[in-house]
Amino acid sequence: MTEVINRQRKLPIDCERWQAFAEKVMKVLPLAAAKESNVTIAFVSDRVMRELNRQWRRKRGTTDVLSFPAEQDEFEKSEGFSLGDVVISIEQAARQATQNELTLDQEIAQLILHGLIHLSGYDHETDEGGMNALELRLRRKLDIAG
Repeated sequence: MTEVINRQRKLPIDCERWQAFAEKVMKVLPLAAAKESNVTIAFVSDRVMRELNRQWRRKRGTTDVLSFPAEQDEFEKSEGFSLGDVVISIEQAARQATQNELTLDQEIAQLILHGLIHLSGYDHETDEGGMNALELRLRRKLDIAG
């Protein structure tokens, strides 16, 4: 199950559309557990993202997407496996869409995919290109521009 929540007021978000898209992504992820896992996607403001980035990554400024893998104990797993949470700054996504000559929807789709790949255990900072190759392959499979 995928839950999409909108915690920002700058731009309208079609939560049902992004929920359906995220569930489609979950079906093509190589992690078998992803197919039956729960995930939450939250759209936030730059202000909230700056705070999360400072608190969890010790970095100043905003970022586009952060992934928070779930660490569940046995009791929580009995309620259904959660991959974790993906948080997206809608303001940063809008800026990047303009910079990359994409629509906002294309940028959001790429960020959801990127965040869900991270929740599946991939890390582009340490895996010598494995995550990037997977992401490009899945972008083609899901027909995401970029």
